[in-house]
Amino acid sequence: MSAAAAAPATGQPRLVYAVAATSALGGLLFGYDTGIISSALLFLSRDFGLSSRQQEIVVSAILVGAMVGALGGGALSNRYGRRRIVAAVAVVFGLGAVAAALAPDTGSLIAARFVLGLSVGGASAMVPVYIAEMAPPGIRGRLMVLFQLMVAIGQLVAYVCGYLLAGSGGWRWMFALAVVPAVVLVIGMTRLPESPRWLVEAGRTDEARRVLARLRRPEDDVDAEIAGIHAVQDRLPTNPWKELRRGWIRPALVAALGIAMFSQLTGINAVVYYAPTVLTDAGFGDSVALLTGIGIGVMLVAAGIAGTLLLDRVGRRRILLLLMPGSAIAMGVLALSFLPEQTSTAQQWVIVGALFAYIGLNGVSMQSVVWLLGPEILPLAVRGPATSLAALTLWGFDLLIAVTALTAVNTIGRTATFGIYALMNVLCIVFVARYVPEPKGRSLEQVEQALRRPGRFVDNVAAAQVRVPDAHAVGSRRD
Repeated sequence: MSAAAAAPATGQPRLVYAVAATSALGGLLFGYDTGIISSALLFLSRDFGLSSRQQEIVVSAILVGAMVGALGGGALSNRYGRRRIVAAVAVVFGLGAVAAALAPDTGSLIAARFVLGLSVGGASAMVPVYIAEMAPPGIRGRLMVLFQLMVAIGQLVAYVCGYLLAGSGGWRWMFALAVVPAVVLVIGMTRLPESPRWLVEAGRTDEARRVLARLRRPEDDVDAEIAGIHAVQDRLPTNPWKELRRGWIRPALVAALGIAMFSQLTGINAVVYYAPTVLTDAGFGDSVALLTGIGIGVMLVAAGIAGTLLLDRVGRRRILLLLMPGSAIAMGVLALSFLPEQTSTAQQWVIVGALFAYIGLNGVSMQSVVWLLGPEILPLAVRGPATSLAALTLWGFDLLIAVTALTAVNTIGRTATFGIYALMNVLCIVFVARYVPEPKGRSLEQVEQALRRPGRFVDNVAAAQVRVPDAHAVGSRRD
C-alpha cells in the first residue's frame, strides 16, 4: 500500500500514528504500575501490617528498579535497536505484574516491584526516543506527548481499578491486571519497523530509506532527511558516554536533566503516590479518598489531552512559562489549606480543588514536556545514553520524593511539606526561563546544529528556521 493510499485526512501515513499509539502503550503500563500502588497501599499495608517507613519502601522499590532500567535501556537500545528493547520491556512488565500479584510477604512484594521498575525505567527512556526518531517534525510534539497521555490514562485506570477492587486481597488483582496491556504491547511491537536513525547508525541505510518512505508523505524529501541523518551520524563517537563530558553538549544536558529533576521536585508524584493516604490521615474517609484519587486520574488524563493539543501550537518552553506559575499558586493554596489540624467540610473542598488545579496546571505543562524535551534537544551521538541519564535523574528524584513524603508529613507537617513543593515550582520557572530552548517546529538535526554553534543554546534554537509543514499535513494551522 502506498503512503498516499494509507494516509488519513491529516495527510500523514497511518503507520506514523500506529507507531506512536502502539509504543505509547509502554506509557500506559508505566502509569498503571506507578499509580496502582496509591490504592493498593491502603489495603496491603493492613494485610502485611506495614509502618509508614515500610510503606515508603514498598512504593520506592519500583523507583530503584526504574533507575537501573533507565540507565541500562539506553545502552541496550544503542546495541540492539529501539524496537527490540521496547518489546523486551513489555515482557518484563508482564513478569513483574504476576510476581507482585502472587507475593506472599513484604520482601517478595518489594522484589517484584523492583522488577516492575526495571521495565518502567526502560520504557521511560526508550519509548520517547523511538517516537521522536520516527515522527515528522511538524507533529513530533503531539505524537510524543501521547506517551505522557498514556501514562495519565494508565494512572486513571489504576485509580478506577483500585476503587472497584477495594478491600483486603483486592490489591493482588490490582497488580495482576497489568499483564493484559503488556501482552498487547509485545504483539504490537513485533509489527512495527525499527527507528530509521538507528538503522543509519547501524549501517543499514537502504532499510532506513524504506522505513522513512513508509513514515513520510509522498511529497516529503526522504533522501534529504537521510542525508541530514548521515551528516549527524558521520560525527558519532565510538564512546557516547565519554562524549557526554564535552562542553558543546552541556547546555542540552543541563536543560534535559533540569527538567527531569523539577518534574519530580514540583511534587506531582507525592500527590499521585500518597494522596489517598494523606487525605485519609487528614480526616477523609477511605471511600472519599479513593474517589478523590479517581478525580486526580481524570485530571491527569484531561491534562494529557490538553498537552497533546497545545504543545505543537504553543511550544514547550512557552507552555511551561505560562502554566507553571499557576501550578506554584495551587500548591501554595494546598499547603495553606492544611493549617487547621481538624479539617472542616469547606476546608476539604478547598483541599480537593487545589489538588485538582495543581494536577491540571502541572500536568498540561511540566508532565507533558518532561518526556518530550530530552529526545528533542539531545544530539544523536549521545541520545541513547543521555536520555537514559535524564530518565535516571527523573527516577532518582522521584525516589527521593517517595522515601521522604510521608516522613516529611509526619515530621514537619502537611503545610510545610507542600509549601516546599510550591517553592520548587517557583525555582522551576526561573530554570526554564534561563536554560530551556524552544524546539517546536525544528528538526532534530536543526536543534543539534544550533547546539554546536557558539553562543547561547536557547538563542541559537530560537534563531533556527522553523520547518512549517504543509497545511494539509496538520490541518489549517501553521506550527
